[in-house]
Amino acid sequence: MKIALMDSGIGLLPAAAAVRRLRPDADLLLSNDPDGMPWGPRAPEDLTGRALDVALAAAEHRPQALIVACNTATVHALPALRAALEPGVPVIGTVPAIKPAAAGGGKIAIWATPATTGSAYQRGLIRDFAGDAEVTEVPCPGLADAVEHADQEAVDRAVAAAAALTPPDVRAVVLGCTHYELVEDRILAALETHRRAGLPPLVFHGSADAVAAQALRRIGAEPAPAAEPTGTLSVLLSGRPGRLPAPALAYAEGRRLTETAPAH
Repeated sequence: MKIALMDSGIGLLPAAAAVRRLRPDADLLLSNDPDGMPWGPRAPEDLTGRALDVALAAAEHRPQALIVACNTATVHALPALRAALEPGVPVIGTVPAIKPAAAGGGKIAIWATPATTGSAYQRGLIRDFAGDAEVTEVPCPGLADAVEHADQEAVDRAVAAAAALTPPDVRAVVLGCTHYELVEDRILAALETHRRAGLPPLVFHGSADAVAAQALRRIGAEPAPAAEPTGTLSVLLSGRPGRLPAPALAYAEGRRLTETAPAH
């Protein structure tokens, strides 16, 4: 079994780690785009072109599924990616977990990039899945870039700024960018300093676990977390064989992937 994941940078690590937990025997192919990152500021047509290049490079290695582990690429490029690869390679997009967050009731905050915050795409998800909930959209300028480069001081500054914009009585926080899941513990720590006393613990809603499970469903595979950890790890850097970039090893997800899988 081989599953490919794509993103401009290391935002694919949480989903890759989730796949590894569910199927330690699956070969993983991580397709990044260091030559074209970041994708967020690009025009939709330009971003779609970059995403197609990254996806087609991964498809040459014949994966059984491709996870688009990037919210922005899912918004703008998913139809083009599916047109190019399906039905041969199922393509799984990443959508902010607004629906399960709203199902729990109470106030919700959605942390996302400035480009996604207030966008028609995100507003549509809120309208469709959280119409009765009180939702606060929180822009997080600079956070994804800081995470990408493992710039810990910049991460702390961006997280503190976003925490200050988050109502102190929210029940749940949706992490609307795949990069943010890599610093979930630091987001929680910052939000706890603003929380009102006596409130129940915050609930975080990322996308990695759901995306990994959906990828297995699309290829007709069952989770087997007890399987032998024989899965390999391959990396493409703008189509070229390479290794995980050094900042990836600053995060537990990146270290776990390299420790549990031989290079291929």
